[in-house]
Amino acid sequence: MARRLAALLALLLLAACTGGGNGTDAAPSPEVPGDIVVASGRDVTGKNGIRQQLIDVWNRQQEQDNTGFRARLVELPGSADEQRSQLLGALQSGSATYDVVNLDVTWVPEFAAAGLVRPLPDKVIDPDVIESVAGTARWDDKVYAAPFNSDVGLLYYRRDHLEDGGVQRTDLSGGLDWRELEELVDTLDEHPPEGYEKGWTTQLAAYEGRTVNAVEAFASAVPDLTLTDDDGHYNATVAQLTQGIGELRLRTQTPYLLQDAVHSDEAATLGDFADGRTTFLRHWPYAYRTLHQSFTDEQLGVAPLPGRAVLGGQNLAVTAASQRSAKAVELIRFLTGKESERCLLDAGFAATRESAYTDDAVRCTAAPTSPSPSGESADRMPRDPAGRPAYARRILLPALQSAVQRPRTALYGAFTQTFTAQLGALLGDSPPSDTALATSLDEALKKALPDRP
Repeated sequence: MARRLAALLALLLLAACTGGGNGTDAAPSPEVPGDIVVASGRDVTGKNGIRQQLIDVWNRQQEQDNTGFRARLVELPGSADEQRSQLLGALQSGSATYDVVNLDVTWVPEFAAAGLVRPLPDKVIDPDVIESVAGTARWDDKVYAAPFNSDVGLLYYRRDHLEDGGVQRTDLSGGLDWRELEELVDTLDEHPPEGYEKGWTTQLAAYEGRTVNAVEAFASAVPDLTLTDDDGHYNATVAQLTQGIGELRLRTQTPYLLQDAVHSDEAATLGDFADGRTTFLRHWPYAYRTLHQSFTDEQLGVAPLPGRAVLGGQNLAVTAASQRSAKAVELIRFLTGKESERCLLDAGFAATRESAYTDDAVRCTAAPTSPSPSGESADRMPRDPAGRPAYARRILLPALQSAVQRPRTALYGAFTQTFTAQLGALLGDSPPSDTALATSLDEALKKALPDRP
């Protein structure tokens, strides 16, 4: 009798795990409790940063409800390009048991088209999500991810430099164009502040930073330029590329650009700006908090980036191989909910929901900013009366709403490698003409992003 009972239990367990014979009539098998592994890049808010704090809050709720589930954050080393390669290799080979992956917004089409992440319910993106940001989570008319934290190019500037250089206008928060910026730099060159070398710096090393800066220049020169169509196929012309290259050339002229920018990434440009080598810096929102640890509001300013700014950020997706997909979706809903997004904003990220910027009733109570052991807050970031970063509603939100996306294509890796390599010639000692470089870039992109047969 005992053997028959054991055999019956074994058959029942097998049916629960397989979901039945034909895969359609049987009820879905219950998910096995355990760790939901979240793979992500480095948290720019530091060790035990806001992402980990939010996961800790979710875990405490799971423990209280005795669900048997727990989320575990795994941070991937290296640059964004290196993290993409790691994730692709791990998911394609099955060598890592990730349930949730935090994808750069440009990777969503590639991972979706390769079947490495699964479609999500449309309701994971509601109308509160900023429209431009919501578009990064879709591919082929399906939702494959939920926007977690966003990003957009901004212009940081040294107010103290402007004052020392005799510039009358030291509040640039209302915005300016690139020609106005050049005029300010010309004035500073006549009366250089101490330590000053050149007007501005940005990220032009041979990695994604160069692609971002080039797309911003191209989009500023050619309105509505996307470089790819809705299916991810290359659709630009040599004439459009020529205009874009011309704008990028103007922005990288020797009289204005710190030459070290050609070999610099985010960390290097942040250091050069903080050291006073430049007055202007193109960077991301997290730099607002970082820089305010060293500078006061009277010394440091932030403004919309002149021209068009590129949208960045990361989106959460559920891997196709996850055996805890339903619970993973529940975790994503929590991490991208209204209060969590407000927590991300307060910590220095760009939130993906408008309510984080506009609704004072939405507060971060789950993971508030912690004071130092002395009882004084180590955070020196200026804040508005509701506790948000002071620039968030007036500058950051509009910048996100008007930002442009990089090309949407399942072959984004091939695009950015080609784009970066080809434009390197413009930054060399003997740059070609705009037309010659545009012709070469056009031919290379046609090979990298071929039409369907």
